[in-house]
Amino acid sequence: MFQAGQEVLIVACEDDSRAVGRTGRIADEVPPGPLTNGRWTVHRVGLLIGPVLCHSHELRLA
Repeated sequence: MFQAGQEVLIVACEDDSRAVGRTGRIADEVPPGPLTNGRWTVHRVGLLIGPVLCHSHELRLA
């Protein structure tokens, strides 16, 4: 379970493969639900990469 503001390492990402290997911050204040298909919103990934949606198994605490 992640919390808003936590820094995470993206180890895989179905949403945008350019995000793999980068770090970002969790944007969600509550656990993800059906709107995001159970995926966490990760932002601040990169200058040219917008927020990405990642499943829990695709993320590790940085």
